[in-house]
Amino acid sequence: MIDPELKYIREPFLTFNNGQKAIDPRDGLMLFGPFSQKKIKGQRNIGLIGPELLRKRMLEYLKKLHSPIVNPDSSIARPNFPGLEPIFDIYVNFDNIPQIEVSQNEIDKYLKYKDSHQRVHNWTNLYVDKLKQYADNEESPVDVWLIVIPECIFQYGRPNSKIPNSDDVVTEGLSVSQRNTSQLDMFFQEENDQLKEAYEFEINFHNQIKAKVLPDKIITQIIRDSKISYEELWDDPVKIDAERKFDSAKAWNITTALYYKFGGLPWKLGDVRENVCYLGLVYKKTDANEKNKNACCAAQMFLDSGDGMVFRGNVGPWWNPKTSEFHLSKKDATAIISQSLESFYNNSGHYPQEVFIHAKTYFDDIEWEGFEEAAKGKCKIVGVRIRENNTFKLYRQHQYCVPRGMMLHFDDKKAYLWTKGFIPRFQTQIGLETPNPLEVAITRGEADIEIVCKDILGLTKLNYNTCIYGDGVPVTLKFAEAVGEILTSGKDVKGGVLPFKHYI
Repeated sequence: MIDPELKYIREPFLTFNNGQKAIDPRDGLMLFGPFSQKKIKGQRNIGLIGPELLRKRMLEYLKKLHSPIVNPDSSIARPNFPGLEPIFDIYVNFDNIPQIEVSQNEIDKYLKYKDSHQRVHNWTNLYVDKLKQYADNEESPVDVWLIVIPECIFQYGRPNSKIPNSDDVVTEGLSVSQRNTSQLDMFFQEENDQLKEAYEFEINFHNQIKAKVLPDKIITQIIRDSKISYEELWDDPVKIDAERKFDSAKAWNITTALYYKFGGLPWKLGDVRENVCYLGLVYKKTDANEKNKNACCAAQMFLDSGDGMVFRGNVGPWWNPKTSEFHLSKKDATAIISQSLESFYNNSGHYPQEVFIHAKTYFDDIEWEGFEEAAKGKCKIVGVRIRENNTFKLYRQHQYCVPRGMMLHFDDKKAYLWTKGFIPRFQTQIGLETPNPLEVAITRGEADIEIVCKDILGLTKLNYNTCIYGDGVPVTLKFAEAVGEILTSGKDVKGGVLPFKHYI
């Protein structure tokens, strides 16, 4: 034991083009360009799919992204966007943008379906079937498909969403008993089979789309029409002015995500600890029944560069309803870590020196034996539990809260880390609440707790699906829930070992 000690971990640097470094992704991209600028540059091919009017608006927005977008309030936290080509040295090939029509009338037809499973399943198929058909025909290659959706899909394509009652509501669907029966219907078996398929998927438009295109390796970016066309859709000038303040932030976010999905790396960790690998264990129950122990397990591997891969594990009785924790069998623990290590070897020609396994729960003896068996003779492994702690807050006599990067060193195995808080770069804090810390504990293996916290703070800056200063949780856990939801959003989702860009 030691006396608790407050320490400050300086903001991690990020590396950009030509090895130049900065702490804010926007600063680095604007001054130096993306890390992969020499690899990914020039013309890129984008495809558009959605209703005709929405595709037209998306096309106009893509043209806007090639010009500067100015933030009207000159906020340091939301800097101006210079344009896609000046920042990333890429541009959209507007002479060859494949477009696929999704009828607004068809969308409106399924909007009347009261059964949420049927409504969302049919909506996703409107897009997925045509994307698969395009891929099968091997027409002009498309790097990324922009899926443009109306606000009704966003609003009523999510879990627990319910359409308002009306006289023209369609009640087509199956009762719970009909969904699970194996009894054949003499007259309507084909129709019932089609209806049953919808109940094999989660009620979530985003997750269904991602899961259904995984086997075809189709890379997508879902765009809400209201986020890019609000000036045409809204009548309230006050609301429009408030949204306009985020125009530059949205441009940074969308273009960074697109660059990553084109195959580029916008930035990488600045203070790289070479040959270190970070694994985030992903668990997701296959259904909401607490008594059902079955869950899917996957591992997210993040290389020292910051890029990631997802490895699908087995479905098994990993959930313990008594402890509310997930634990693997020894065999499956060995298999999923072995798969990750072999991928690292194939990528670099050698095994990592250290592997840090991040999870929200403790590791039990059985699964840790499996991890050690997989790592024996190859590398050192360390188990780290990371979870948000809301049992206490830390205050200081200042206008703003404690700085991001503050660490309360509790003992050799445990610390509290503030990944949210006052940011000197902005001279303010993001958000109005006093932030809670992350509780970081080394539960297996040996490591320096301060180095572990430094790594975690760096991993909060690797969200390539957006372009912000830093997240509240490391990327190893940030997308754990999202990836798990996609892997379990449908029955036996198959995607193989794919880069992380397929899931975000």
